[in-house]
Amino acid sequence: MPVDPAVSVLIAARDAAATLPSTLRSVARQTRGDWECVVADDGSTDDTAAVVERAGAVDPRFRLLRLPRRGVVAARNAALEVCRGRFVALLDADDLMHRRRLERQLALLAAEPDLAGVGCHVRYFPRRAVGPGRAAYERWLNGFLTPTRLRAERFVEMPLGHPTLILRAEVLRAFGWRDRGWPEDWDLLLRLFGAGHDLGVVAERLHAWRLRPDSLSAGSPAYSLAAFTRCRAAFLAEQFLIGRDDYVLWGYGGTGKALRAALLEHGKEPSHIVEIHPGRLGNRIHGAPVVAPAALGRPPLTEVPVVVSVAGEQARRIIREALADLGRREGRDAVLAA
Repeated sequence: MPVDPAVSVLIAARDAAATLPSTLRSVARQTRGDWECVVADDGSTDDTAAVVERAGAVDPRFRLLRLPRRGVVAARNAALEVCRGRFVALLDADDLMHRRRLERQLALLAAEPDLAGVGCHVRYFPRRAVGPGRAAYERWLNGFLTPTRLRAERFVEMPLGHPTLILRAEVLRAFGWRDRGWPEDWDLLLRLFGAGHDLGVVAERLHAWRLRPDSLSAGSPAYSLAAFTRCRAAFLAEQFLIGRDDYVLWGYGGTGKALRAALLEHGKEPSHIVEIHPGRLGNRIHGAPVVAPAALGRPPLTEVPVVVSVAGEQARRIIREALADLGRREGRDAVLAA
């Protein structure tokens, strides 16, 4: 009787014939051999299926799942149903795995049985396509070293690249992917964190992440700034602000304004707004007094949770230090949310 593989590499693909061969070769080169690779063809009109069939003819560990065109969420969930591994490694149809990616990430999962999954650091390619925004996000992703920091910054953006994840199969099956009109990958991670699961990271660049102008994230309304804000607000309301209608909002620039409006849809309204701009101090914004950061250390604000919404890692780092000086505990009574 065939032995089930330790890990299933899950790829959802649509019209990916141009990039999929190199992606599959990167899987075939893995230093661990106890894998299978399930490719869900989401109604492609090119030779995507033929690429997988040719790979499977040479190496039966590659398996093709033909599907009608229903979108990436449905394709991933369908592929997950047929994965046989105890772990599921995610991979996009145009990305590349370092040959030791499975080896290194599975080793961490074996050493840390309480982790639901692990990601790794990334490198975008081609480098000529990496603009300032992507470069900043790459640096931010590659700065994470511990599960504690991943959890603390989960509301800023997605702190692990979705295609870098390896998750325990039973955990992933309990959640799956869903379509809520915002990024389905961040939605998955925020639900995992909200349910009490921890995630880890291998601090090595084991994933090459291709940048393409026609990628899903580049053109889909679910990946617009407004969709990210709606997602952030929904999970802040369900998790950090659960049981409360009030909070202190630190920052009222573009990101703070958008987040305040989105949280209002969930019945959450700031009682005070923290600003450092001297021209705003003492004023009111939508009825909320504008106060200096020192006010957080005095009643009545000492018991009110703080949501920080500012753009830029340097600004967030300065505010994190200020919160610590004020006795605020990040993740408990203060949270960073871009």
